[in-house]
Amino acid sequence: MKSSDILIRRLGVPDAAVYREFRLRGLREHADAFTSSFEEENLRALADTEKRLSPAGDTVMWSAFVDGAMAGVVGLNRETRLKNRHKATLVAMYVAPEYQGRGIGRALVGKVQDEARAGGVELLVLTVTAGNREASALYEKCGFKSFGIEPDAIRVNNVSYGKQHMYFQVAPL
Repeated sequence: MKSSDILIRRLGVPDAAVYREFRLRGLREHADAFTSSFEEENLRALADTEKRLSPAGDTVMWSAFVDGAMAGVVGLNRETRLKNRHKATLVAMYVAPEYQGRGIGRALVGKVQDEARAGGVELLVLTVTAGNREASALYEKCGFKSFGIEPDAIRVNNVSYGKQHMYFQVAPL
């Protein structure tokens, strides 16, 4: 698949229903990969998703589309507090299994990096479940570096998972 076959665009309120279903799928299929849970998100109203995707929301979401189908998503949550405004967090990264291995994840991370750079963000951070080698390798290929593991960061069905913390220096210190 060529990168020209992938359309990446910012999501908005009209995308809420499709995005919500896609997000729920990711949460259901990969419960250990996200801090949010399927059970909690499934109880939220569509209006909550619309609010998240509104221009006034704290998080900007993008999706990769292949032949009109949502194939992957990623978000950028910019810090608003005075002492933290120089950084943002890459959040909610998910590529559907049937689209993996086609460069979509790399394109989505690249989109976040480009938008961070354009928006004056100097530091991007993220967490990835410890042991998720595919995701860690993707982030490393995109220039992220690990700076530690948070033990017992989340629990899924009484199983403890650590979270690997990673950063990407967008602008030099």
